[in-house]
Amino acid sequence: MSFMLPSASPSTRSVVGVADDLCAALRGESPSLPRAQSAVLVVIDGLGAISLRGHAGHARSLTSGMTKRDVAQTVFPTTTAAALTSITTGVWPGEHGLVGYRVRDPERDVLVNQLSGWETDGLDPLTWQAAPTVFERAAADGRETFAVGLAAYARSGFTRATLRGAAFVAAASPEERVEAALALAEQHPGSLVYCYLPEVDKAGHKHGVASPEWVAALELLDGALSVRVPPGIGVVVTSDHGMVDVPYHRQVVLEEEHLVGIRHVGGEPRMLHLYRERDADLHAVAARLRGDLEGAADIVTREQAVASGLFGPVVRDDSLARIGDLLVIASGVRAVYDGTAEDQRSRGMVGQHGALTPEETRVPFLRRGVFAS
Repeated sequence: MSFMLPSASPSTRSVVGVADDLCAALRGESPSLPRAQSAVLVVIDGLGAISLRGHAGHARSLTSGMTKRDVAQTVFPTTTAAALTSITTGVWPGEHGLVGYRVRDPERDVLVNQLSGWETDGLDPLTWQAAPTVFERAAADGRETFAVGLAAYARSGFTRATLRGAAFVAAASPEERVEAALALAEQHPGSLVYCYLPEVDKAGHKHGVASPEWVAALELLDGALSVRVPPGIGVVVTSDHGMVDVPYHRQVVLEEEHLVGIRHVGGEPRMLHLYRERDADLHAVAARLRGDLEGAADIVTREQAVASGLFGPVVRDDSLARIGDLLVIASGVRAVYDGTAEDQRSRGMVGQHGALTPEETRVPFLRRGVFAS
């Protein structure tokens, strides 16, 4: 079976390298952004470009002047752990190694959570994610760097893996976070400031895209980002991924008979990593799953995924060992669940992501301040 990646325009910007482009703008060397005194990178978790355009009336500040070109392509899988790390390191998941939500640690043969499980699952942020961050590179050039986010994230393993090199500044509300980011940029000329806004993602997971709660979160962020940008400051607003709603009747459940030969089920419902038993015939397992999930998901081997460039142009050996023997990439608005798992709480999620639909892969790329000129 051959696997074809969804097509994207060669001119479409990738979220990989966006932060480095901001640093280049500070030096006056960016090919696409004007020179700036300081730069602010705002990441709105979970906001797809298609969803944003579809709710432009609730985000008039964000969508003001937005054109079809004001988009970027995120990485695969379209999940926070992989995409945020690509944004802050400037490399693809195949290089930084965060190739999914939950993956197998090949040395211990256990599943680990790469978003929230650093402490409980025993991951060392400095070695599990060894790629230098943009903040470390900026600091090596003598620049001050800051990361503004919720206090709960200040000392997390994921923060140490992806934001190391930046001074963390905690602020509670979206308005306070944006205000703090702009103030830091103004008070520290030549600095790079990162600002993280997770409200839309949280509302989408719990209530769904376009729910009253999701719209309220979008309006909240739009208001926070409607403030005046100080002179000389350049701002880019983007996202790590978009989201689709998966109704309960579109959930597909894998029971024991479907998972014969599978040792571990990782990933997340729209992009599963399947790790086979050592004596299982990979091609036989893949053929069976393709029959079981026909029309609901694509079944792709690790080799096919790497050859197709799904994880980027370079896949390090340690990253390769974390990728499932088989990937289950959900089609349309479906999600595939491990029915044998003890914890079934994720089946309550409405908004989901991880796969390859345009709603998940296309994110906003909006310029403010001197970058808008």
